[in-house]
Amino acid sequence: MQNLPSAGLLPAPFAARLIALLAFLAVALSVAAPAQAQLQLRIGGGNFQPMPIAIADFGGDPSLGGLVSGVVTNNLRRSGYFTPLDHARFPEQPNFDAAPNFEKWRATGVQGLVTGRVSRDASGKLKVEFRLWDVTSGQQMTGQQYGTDTANARRTGHLISDAVYSKITGLGPWFDSRIAFVDESGPKENRRKRLMVMDQDGANVRAITSGETSIVAPRYSPATQDIAFMSQATGHQPRVQVINLETGARQALGNVDSMSASPRFSPDGRRLVMSVQQGGNADIVTMDIASKAQHSVTNGMAIDTSPTYAPDGSQIAFESDRGGSQQVYVMGADGSNPHRITFGTGSASQPAWSPRGDLIAYTRQRNGGFAICVSKPDGTGERVLTEGYHNEGPTFAPNGQYVLFFRDPGGQGGGKLFMVDITGKVEQPVPTPSYASDPTWSPLLAGR
Repeated sequence: MQNLPSAGLLPAPFAARLIALLAFLAVALSVAAPAQAQLQLRIGGGNFQPMPIAIADFGGDPSLGGLVSGVVTNNLRRSGYFTPLDHARFPEQPNFDAAPNFEKWRATGVQGLVTGRVSRDASGKLKVEFRLWDVTSGQQMTGQQYGTDTANARRTGHLISDAVYSKITGLGPWFDSRIAFVDESGPKENRRKRLMVMDQDGANVRAITSGETSIVAPRYSPATQDIAFMSQATGHQPRVQVINLETGARQALGNVDSMSASPRFSPDGRRLVMSVQQGGNADIVTMDIASKAQHSVTNGMAIDTSPTYAPDGSQIAFESDRGGSQQVYVMGADGSNPHRITFGTGSASQPAWSPRGDLIAYTRQRNGGFAICVSKPDGTGERVLTEGYHNEGPTFAPNGQYVLFFRDPGGQGGGKLFMVDITGKVEQPVPTPSYASDPTWSPLLAGR
């Protein structure tokens, strides 16, 4: 038995819904998949094509079944790695308790088929079941059932999406996650900037702050239900703050007399690394959140900012102008051995370390354009994922396979969120209520 993580719903009317989250149970359905069942999708390569797949309407409760299967369909399509079959081309509506007619499904060209059912037990709780079939071999690849309450029906769609995606691609899950971002509304000269949180597909949007202060650069904790951000009230120095999504408790960190910015959590969530302005320069410091003890990591005449921990906590990537232009550097977590990893034309800034540890993403500015790039932590293998005007603020999905960023075309408009996969072949808009900037991707919610 596993408890659902809190939804991070604020303020009080939402907080009451936290109590309504019921126990969540997942058990494997009987799977008889012999060794010859090989439903796999190879990501990468010049001739990559998304896999044709069919997601049948889930049986049982018609409204909730359609909701869950619709979430799965939308998620797999948005991933860029699957092409769901239009329902008008379905050769049958499969019976969940029986094997599909594989000959008919092969004729449609699909390689995978997802079937499911949503029902209620005597207590009114939902039971959501699914099976993934390899149409070519005629074998079941995996199956699972989930027990929860009605309020969590949509989330089971994300969990099923993760199970299907991971089974076929071999990559880690990411659909059961959230995105925090800065919501921007009002005229360009006087934008109200609020912290908002939503599901990764744009659903369940909720405001975390009211707009009484301007919010910049939020970052999720990898280990707790906290978000750190820079906040600035009119007439006051910008300061780093941390807000807890479960309780709404909010605390300001750093010295009142100096500007603190660009906060990032340590992998265990107990410390922040951030940039603190001291005179005409800015240095990287770490702070223990509980004790507020602060320790300098860099100390010089340069502007060092935007620090980000490696997932094992051993290193920090940051941006600095110590070499004459803003570039990305990597150093030990104690400040030892700082070395530059970005070279070539233009500047590089806003580094973000992948949760897998294999890549660092950053914004490269050159020739009037802004590119989202990735390279290995030693700086080798740089590649451009997307380029144009004006791309900024990269943050990785929990599985390290996608990078979220915002694009602002300029003028009187505003930014919008987009995601691109690390091959650069898939780019998708991420829906938000209004203009949006400074996204940050949460860890997986399962088990939290």
